[in-house]
Amino acid sequence: MHCAPSAGENIAVLRKVRGLSQTALSRQMGITLSYLSKIETGLRPATPPIVAAAAGALKVTTARLYGDPFADPSKQTELMDQLRTAVRRHTLPREDVPPLDELAASLKRAAQLRADTDYLRLLQLLPKLLGQVTAAAMESDGDATAWGHVADVYSCAYACAHRFRQPDLADMIVSRQQWAAHQTWNPSAEAAAAWNEAGTYQSAGEYSDGLAIIERAIVRYEMAPGDDLERVVHLGSLHLRGIVLASRHEDANATADHVRRAKALAERVSGPDVLQHNLTFGQGNTALYELAAQIELNHPDKAAEVAARLLKTPPPGLKPSRVGRLAIDAARARLATKDLVGAEEALKQAFRVAPQMAEIHPMAREVLRVLWTMHQRSRRDLLAMAQRSGLAS
Repeated sequence: MHCAPSAGENIAVLRKVRGLSQTALSRQMGITLSYLSKIETGLRPATPPIVAAAAGALKVTTARLYGDPFADPSKQTELMDQLRTAVRRHTLPREDVPPLDELAASLKRAAQLRADTDYLRLLQLLPKLLGQVTAAAMESDGDATAWGHVADVYSCAYACAHRFRQPDLADMIVSRQQWAAHQTWNPSAEAAAAWNEAGTYQSAGEYSDGLAIIERAIVRYEMAPGDDLERVVHLGSLHLRGIVLASRHEDANATADHVRRAKALAERVSGPDVLQHNLTFGQGNTALYELAAQIELNHPDKAAEVAARLLKTPPPGLKPSRVGRLAIDAARARLATKDLVGAEEALKQAFRVAPQMAEIHPMAREVLRVLWTMHQRSRRDLLAMAQRSGLAS
């Protein structure tokens, strides 16, 4: 089996293609020569800010550095092409309007598959569902709920494009989601579209621009009338996206502000976290984002301590997509504190809870690559995860 290269390996290859020495590239990235050498050889993970810095220095996209996570991409290529066609034909749906109960069931299934990180089955469902919800909305005479359903399905499509590292498709999907949100005045749909739009900047490593998108969306949403749970979920989720962007931008003050405002909103969610329009919000998910920010702001000890408690008893209401991400962040924090066994255990939990996410998530793959390199090749579970991720034959 061909092994899919990691981000660190791709940085090394492209550096050599560009004729750059490690000294020259490390200087352009703003890191030490030793740090870059360890990233390229698999002794340190290529974190999102590092990949963004390398992409800027090498004049490529972050997607080019992350590469295709699949050693054999045949499983999703045809499905992704079908989705791309459906997205391109956004005003020309081929499907008829299905019975309302059938449409409602398909919408519920799509949201569940996304939450469960079952991306391949979601890809099988999306092309037809996009056509159906669009046809229904076009016959609805501007009904806000019908167009909101279109925006929700595009949100599911964005999750697939993002996870399978198709940035051009993700950009097109966000444009379609915004188009759907603008067909009728729907502040929540617009906020959800802004959440994904900022995500495209986050994936590209353009953190300050992503923050600008989030801050503008927050101002617009705060001006809209209403004070219900849906408003809390969407506004809170915008702040959660702001936490990631600000922390990766190394803006501690902006990070703290988004954390403070997210926590204040989360207190208004009684009981477990809630999932609305593919956005999860509450005290549990807010804690997960705060933990991730501690890692980005170089406080792995604190993050590892919090992660241990959350992994032992995950907050109620969190779907596999969020618990899997928690385990990946815990693995990253433990690796930074040199707890290699703990990092491996966290990765195993990620593979149990959200296997498709764990196999292709950039940080899961980077942590796994480092563990695989650091004298642990004889560990059976580590070998199995590396093989599933295409990092070992």
